[in-house]
Amino acid sequence: MPSYSPSPIVVGRHPVHGALVAFPIVCFTLTLLSDVAYWQTSNLLWQHFAEWLLLVGVVMGALAAVAGIVDHVLHRHMRSPGAGWPYAIGSGLVLLLAFINNFVHAGDGWTGVMPYGLALSAITVIALVVTEVIGHATIHRRGAGVYVND
Repeated sequence: MPSYSPSPIVVGRHPVHGALVAFPIVCFTLTLLSDVAYWQTSNLLWQHFAEWLLLVGVVMGALAAVAGIVDHVLHRHMRSPGAGWPYAIGSGLVLLLAFINNFVHAGDGWTGVMPYGLALSAITVIALVVTEVIGHATIHRRGAGVYVND
């Protein structure tokens, strides 16, 4: 079991990066579900939901990225070679996919979602799951970003 050390950016005893990263996970997953609902119903409400979810997910993802970068720079366990880089690259890829998906969803009606918007949403969620598995492994292998009670 690695020795866990506190994240440099905390509110109370909770790491900020860990709190912020939940928002894009939820938003991008709900975007995929909204796209599927739009595909099945053709109701524009679902497209609008997806557009707003993508926007909020990208903005909160950018804030989580800033907190993650600060954690990475200030956390002594994360400065070793290879530590955290797969998670950082995967997170950047997820944000890039979602950002591109924002432009695809900006199209009018059916062409704003089908087929490329739905495909990008699915690819984004798959990349998100893989990235979070890598991040979870990094936390347990290196003790990164974890604050434990003394």
